[in-house]
Amino acid sequence: MSTEQANRPQLYQNRELSWLKFNQRVLEQSVEGSLPLLERMKFLSIFCSNLDEFFMIRVGTLTDAALLKPDSVDNKSLMSPAEQLEAIFKDTHRLVAQKDEAYRRLLFDLAQRGIVHLNPQQLTKEQAAYLEGYFNNEVRPMLSPQIIDKHHPFPFLQNKETYICAQLKTKGEFVKLAIIPLPCLERLVFLPFDKNKFILMEELLHQYCQKVFEGYIVEAKTIFRITRNADINVDEALYDHDMDYRSVMEELVKSRRKLMPVRIEFQGQVSQAIVDQLCKRLELSSERVFRSETPLDMSYGFALYSRFERLGMTDLFYPPLTPQEPFSIQPHQPIFPQVEDHDILLSYPFESIRPFIRLLREAATDESVVSIKMTLYRVARESQIVSELIRAAENGKEVYVVVELRARFDEENNIIWSKRLEEAGVNVIYGLGEYKVHSKLLVITRKVENKISFITQIGTGNYNESTAKLYTDLCLITADRRIGEDGLRIFNGILTNNPAEHTEHLLAAPFTMKPALLRMIDEEIEYAKKGEEAEITVKINSLTDKDLIDRLIAASKAGVKIRMVIRGICCLRVGIPEETDNIQVISIVGRFLEHSRIYVFGPKERSKVYISSADFMTRNTERRVEVAAPIYDPAIKERIYKLLNLEFSDNVKAKRLQPDDTYVLVTNEKPPIDSQIDMYKLAYIRAEQAQRNREESRRTAVAQISRQAPVKKHQEREEKPLEKTPVKIEQKEKGFFGKLKALLRKIE
Repeated sequence: MSTEQANRPQLYQNRELSWLKFNQRVLEQSVEGSLPLLERMKFLSIFCSNLDEFFMIRVGTLTDAALLKPDSVDNKSLMSPAEQLEAIFKDTHRLVAQKDEAYRRLLFDLAQRGIVHLNPQQLTKEQAAYLEGYFNNEVRPMLSPQIIDKHHPFPFLQNKETYICAQLKTKGEFVKLAIIPLPCLERLVFLPFDKNKFILMEELLHQYCQKVFEGYIVEAKTIFRITRNADINVDEALYDHDMDYRSVMEELVKSRRKLMPVRIEFQGQVSQAIVDQLCKRLELSSERVFRSETPLDMSYGFALYSRFERLGMTDLFYPPLTPQEPFSIQPHQPIFPQVEDHDILLSYPFESIRPFIRLLREAATDESVVSIKMTLYRVARESQIVSELIRAAENGKEVYVVVELRARFDEENNIIWSKRLEEAGVNVIYGLGEYKVHSKLLVITRKVENKISFITQIGTGNYNESTAKLYTDLCLITADRRIGEDGLRIFNGILTNNPAEHTEHLLAAPFTMKPALLRMIDEEIEYAKKGEEAEITVKINSLTDKDLIDRLIAASKAGVKIRMVIRGICCLRVGIPEETDNIQVISIVGRFLEHSRIYVFGPKERSKVYISSADFMTRNTERRVEVAAPIYDPAIKERIYKLLNLEFSDNVKAKRLQPDDTYVLVTNEKPPIDSQIDMYKLAYIRAEQAQRNREESRRTAVAQISRQAPVKKHQEREEKPLEKTPVKIEQKEKGFFGKLKALLRKIE
């Protein structure tokens, strides 16, 4: 083993194990006592949903690799697929135990508030009588139980669907297995005489299972579900099919539901005989069996959330926050002239996505617009953005839309939208061969008096009105011709199936981004070697690309100060003496999903700043079409510095990565800073001040007109209230600046 290989376990963390640590940070929010109860429930539901997807994709991939490439190893941790699976299963058992404890504590706290998840073994006579009647009258007629024997083959079990399995005994002492799928009824069953108490459908069915199998004795019963491998191979399928791309994707989405199981879960007590029989039928080893006291499908937490939100029980939820109108945009003025005057940065969810939709609406109707080119990765179910693209095509604009059909678990939604776009006359492209198009790029081409100009938008997150309220993302809109020309180069590469190999200002994966990132890290190394100040600041979701990790290690050894906000996976170990002791990493898991990607190279006075759609992952830097946009506007640069400084000042939600791969809450003697909430406060303050500025401008204009024209008596009466307004505004401005200075003082 080489020296480099010997050092690897010290400097690198396994990707999958790092991801499990991220999901543990999500789970920890469910026991955070300061959070409203149903927000804690939501975090528990998200933890379970994340874990489901992890098993479907990552465990599914490793399972295949263990069979097909058992000797392959992870290039960072040097673990084989089998070793990774063993470590994953061990960590998952630990997390399931933590989840059960979190749910137990949450149930206790909810019960104190009067919301009770009923225990089937502890029902009162009144409760039992109602539920038994409900079962007999509403549930039982909807059931489709199945005995398993030589005449009744083992049924196909749907991915992530919950079932009841019963072990039955006949009078002749024969033992049979039976399975009951959940009926198509509401999963949450509330008591009509106590509407805050509920039981889950699977628990009700489990309780009255004996009534379903009259003539048999139910010896044992359990609630269970399976998770199937969902890692479909698009590239192989394309070679094996002689049909168009969208048809292939439709077939693959269907086939995903039938892939092999990778996990089986049981709720509560379960007989070993049932476990053994199901594992034999499903060809699952004992290490893939997980037992939990918690409901197996925690998605009902979202339904619970919606129910009590409708009932107006506000103390169970976060206080409402509304995305503000961006202070840099005049709300009732056309967007085009404003973009031509200055670059615009939108910061979601603190600022509204509406101005971006207005931009598309203007493009759809403006006579100067020649073409619109846009990438779509994940869009909302009811998308105003897609509607504006359709409007543009119907108005005769040349519209090209790249719809990435391989956006995992959004394939069906994207297939539907691609059909609607085509029907409206939009030119639809389905990605770029082997490269998934993950960039968030829009180029609007205009022709005014025979002059061509561009309005370009580059984002860090999807064109999705729903997630724009939940994910922290940045959206740059610029009329800079240099950016527009690079944007067209990228689109031309997609349209001609030949990814752009040369860009002047935008960084574009798969060819120009990674070399540029490595080059900028090297530049900081050179500054450090000369004894000059050298810094790198990065905000991403994941760090797995070994080339970038190794170069960051080299930078740390050279004395470059590196700080990173990494929400999820981090395969780099920090704080290792003489190796990574100049690197600090924090992770923020809060009310909103941290999603923006920002790269800053160099100290502030000479820094290069980019926003991007790409994480520092090999799949992003080498196997996807990604875009990073330089920030040239000094005011926008300053905003981004403040955003980053605020996150590194967070001592409420931020956790710092330790050398042993654990995460510890950031604590200090400074005033509490929740970076996400403070960003919202700042957006409110800026919007309030912008509104006051507009009102002041309007009053100034009215006053000028009044001085130039005779004032009639009825006009005097109308303007009297305005005479008192400046005094009030002065008072408010004093308060505004006080609040703003206090907030900025916290950031610094």
